[in-house]
Amino acid sequence: MTHSIRTQVAIIGAGPAGLLLGQLLHRAGIDAVIVERVSGEYVLGRIRAGVLEQVTIDLLEEAGVGERMHREGLVHGGFEMMYGGLRHRIDLQALTAGKKVMVYGQTEVTHDLMNARRAAGLPTYYEATDVQVHDFDTTHPRVTFKQGDQSFELACDFIAGCDGFHGVCRASVPPGAIREFEKVYPFGWLGLLADTPPVHDELLYVNSPRGFALCSQRSKTRSRYYLQVPLTDRVQDWTDDAFWQELRLRLDDATCAGLVTGPSLEKSIAPLRSFVTEPMRFGRMFLAGDAAHIVPPTGAKGLNLAATDVKYLSNALIEFYQEHSEAGIDSYSARCLRRIWKAERFSWWFTTLMHRFPEDSGITARFQEAELDYLLHSHAGSTSIAENYVGLPLDFAERSL
Repeated sequence: MTHSIRTQVAIIGAGPAGLLLGQLLHRAGIDAVIVERVSGEYVLGRIRAGVLEQVTIDLLEEAGVGERMHREGLVHGGFEMMYGGLRHRIDLQALTAGKKVMVYGQTEVTHDLMNARRAAGLPTYYEATDVQVHDFDTTHPRVTFKQGDQSFELACDFIAGCDGFHGVCRASVPPGAIREFEKVYPFGWLGLLADTPPVHDELLYVNSPRGFALCSQRSKTRSRYYLQVPLTDRVQDWTDDAFWQELRLRLDDATCAGLVTGPSLEKSIAPLRSFVTEPMRFGRMFLAGDAAHIVPPTGAKGLNLAATDVKYLSNALIEFYQEHSEAGIDSYSARCLRRIWKAERFSWWFTTLMHRFPEDSGITARFQEAELDYLLHSHAGSTSIAENYVGLPLDFAERSL
């Protein structure tokens, strides 16, 4: 027996993009059902960074889930970059007329959105198997899935594919209707999470002859550190002691003196890639977040791009239901992609600036040093870094045409 469900919007994926979309639609009086292939506990177990741009902060406030973020999040008015053993501060506030970022982990964002959805009694189907999308090129799309030994058919007006890079939504698009752009980087980030105080009160990006490093944080008592490593490395090859030793070799003496080490709570290696799908709309199905694009984590853009996708999409759907207009739906893909490509460009550029590439000769390191020397001692160069880091305004793409 198949259980039939009817909703206005079917959201595939209960990560931050899908949950944020569901919350924004709910507050506008639009019904949405979320279908997720793994458990809620598994979703919360994903360790992700969380440097939030002002646009994302505003969206979480609009969704009604900003209270804990403002109470526990760490507001940063700048960050530091190191090369040649010297640290240089990018003063975000001074360079962008007062803009800041907030450090608040993606796991915490997801937790807040989950709690809000649960409190509102909104339907979410976790551990859904055999999820398939149908008829999205018609006005009557459907989603079918199973949960345990029960089968479901979800009839809807629209499908939002927020199901990540390996999700079913993008994979269901006919090959001739989609174009994919990808760059895979020849290294990964080895990350270590520890209950130790951060080595610095702001993020520190390091260009070292031994490779890139990042000193970041989750709270005033929990730190997250990253090392550039070859793709051939395995997590089990890195003991905690080996990690801390290598990190010290990439930092200056003053920073090392303040480094507090401790046992890891989690260690993992994440590969780096740049990936974009064009377009992001296929009839009545839309892609958002990692289903449509991936950025290297160097620029802290992944979660923020997903949030702005959701902002454009929620506005378009609200406009459709409240004003009976398809203008926002028709422009969704183009508007998103203009912003996405600018963020992809910044993340690619920042990655090439701060990392050592295995095939590069010694001259490349000199090029990096010369560019860093210019950028960090030029008001125009530092401003360019700062305005991209805090996030371009939502209407920047439109104003730049």
